[in-house]
Amino acid sequence: MNLHQFRFVQEAVRRNLNLTEAAKALHTSQPGVSKAIIELEEELGVEIFARHGKRLKRVTEPGEHVLRSIEVIMREIGNLRRIGEQFSAEDSGTLSIATTHTQARYVLPLPVARLREAYPKVNVSLHQGSPDQVARMVLDEVAEIGIATESLADYPGLVTLPCYEWQHVLVVPQGHPLAQIERVALEDLAREPIITYHPSFTGRTRIDQAFASRKLEPRIALEAIDSDVIKTYVRLGLGVGIVAEMAVRDDSNNDLVVRPLGQLFGQNLARVAFKRSAYLRNFVFRFAELLSDRLNRELIGKALSGHASDYDL
Repeated sequence: MNLHQFRFVQEAVRRNLNLTEAAKALHTSQPGVSKAIIELEEELGVEIFARHGKRLKRVTEPGEHVLRSIEVIMREIGNLRRIGEQFSAEDSGTLSIATTHTQARYVLPLPVARLREAYPKVNVSLHQGSPDQVARMVLDEVAEIGIATESLADYPGLVTLPCYEWQHVLVVPQGHPLAQIERVALEDLAREPIITYHPSFTGRTRIDQAFASRKLEPRIALEAIDSDVIKTYVRLGLGVGIVAEMAVRDDSNNDLVVRPLGQLFGQNLARVAFKRSAYLRNFVFRFAELLSDRLNRELIGKALSGHASDYDL
């Protein structure tokens, strides 16, 4: 057996058992992938996949055990590479970060700048996506660290730690009637067209749950994943905006009135995620520490080895 066979099995599962798509992703031929998997099955003496003709239909029970072992092997192969990189070039390399637009635009610039000051030879690669995509990029080792509010804690293959809390805020033009109200109520918002985040982004679930609990139907006029887009449409008069508080902290236009909405939607918790049992280089630990004073190398190390929980932190 060899690593190529393990990669082919993993990719076949990732591509919903479509060997043609797996071959494309691995830059090889479909017959080559199929042959390698069959050879691995013959060597192990078990079928990893049940088949209908030449098509893979499902993962068998012994195949589930094989997949778990392959996952451990491939993770440790990745760790070996990182150990080599760590000690051959301790202060250089690439830090790959997976995150949402809001985090990349409003939260990460200062920590990234400070990391570059401390490690000038380290390149930073930002990968933006939905929270679920962020989780998948960390699991697939496209990124070493992920930052998002939703979804990260739902993946057992990830270690997630609390990073910082934030609340939603209302943004309205200067002359809007809600600009005169210091403490906005849900009923006030329900009467207005609302411009806010897409349901899978930036704490939107808390907004929906708050309205549902009061049996109110919000009038969602526009959904976006970008806080700047939301503020732009608010300025055009299309509705009132609900955005993350960090999106207005450094807004220099001063043309929008901001009202806190934590009393309506509660506090949101941004989390940082690492792949379970991953080997992290020094500058990854340092970047996590720059993200939040809640995080330090010792706590992250304990969490990665399975000896920490949010309660401990």
